[in-house]
Amino acid sequence: MIDDLKQTFLDELESIGNPADLFQLRVKYLGKKGIITSQLKSLSSLPSGERPFFGKKVNEAKDFIEDQLDAKEARLKNEELKKQLLAESIDITLPGKYTPFGREHPINKTLLEVVDIFVKMGFSVEEGPEVELDYYNFEALNFPKDHPARDMQDTFFVSDDVVLRTHTSPVQVRGMKKRKPPVRFIAPGKVYRCDADITHTPMFHQVEGLMVDKGVTFSNLKGILETFLHQMFGPNTPVRFRPSFFPFTEPSAEVDIGCILCSGAGCRVCKGSGWLEILGAGMVNPAVFEHVGYDTEEYSGFAFGMGIERITMLKYAIDDIRLFFENDIRFLRQF
Repeated sequence: MIDDLKQTFLDELESIGNPADLFQLRVKYLGKKGIITSQLKSLSSLPSGERPFFGKKVNEAKDFIEDQLDAKEARLKNEELKKQLLAESIDITLPGKYTPFGREHPINKTLLEVVDIFVKMGFSVEEGPEVELDYYNFEALNFPKDHPARDMQDTFFVSDDVVLRTHTSPVQVRGMKKRKPPVRFIAPGKVYRCDADITHTPMFHQVEGLMVDKGVTFSNLKGILETFLHQMFGPNTPVRFRPSFFPFTEPSAEVDIGCILCSGAGCRVCKGSGWLEILGAGMVNPAVFEHVGYDTEEYSGFAFGMGIERITMLKYAIDDIRLFFENDIRFLRQF
């Protein structure tokens, strides 16, 4: 009887072709109400002398059926995997798909070039928070409350005492508070101002620099910036310094280069002057040193700052700053 049961099972197993039917066959023979379970329950109705032999035969049949079901399940899974691999195989005779290479964004390209030039001149790199306290963004830089110079920078206020930094100069204050002179570092990063047109965006990039030590003079500042500008725009680029005003430097200067588009002859970009404003600089105001605890009798220093977008526009003759942020691949692939 048990042998007949095993043969019947094998016949049914042979016809199974998918996991779902195999599961149903497993339930039919080994489930709680399955055939093997029913045979085991029938042991109690047999004479005591027949029970051991019959029980042994039923358990052997159970083990046999389980082994056959497991083996069949493994075969079905293997066949299914082969079908899947065959369906998902790649035809290596087909032509490949072209994937264009990404390119460095012109802003980032210029920023890294600026940083590299100053690092080679011995400057380290400092970073600071973009959401800044009013104290570091204004007061410590000689912009007291209600000072009219604050109107030079249209500010995004988070609260009365917290702003989106309008320049990276707060990094200079934080850097000086962390260490004593000599210090020499640049502070690259994003800054924010309420301004938007073809030459201004609400977010843009700056690199500012600071050098403080004994005996630092304006001639040191002039030499550093001329070296940088000749590295950036070419060794024959004319450079000039014009008097200007910044609350955190005194004396202060605007730095111009000879127009790289018309070679100084005068054009629409330089408004006929032959010169292009490139950055601002000056000797650090003693009022700033007082905020960071530097002895103004012993130390002097200079600071400078430049907009990376402006340098990039001049370097590549771009007349609309918004092109940098529109992500037009036709524009970006030129760099």
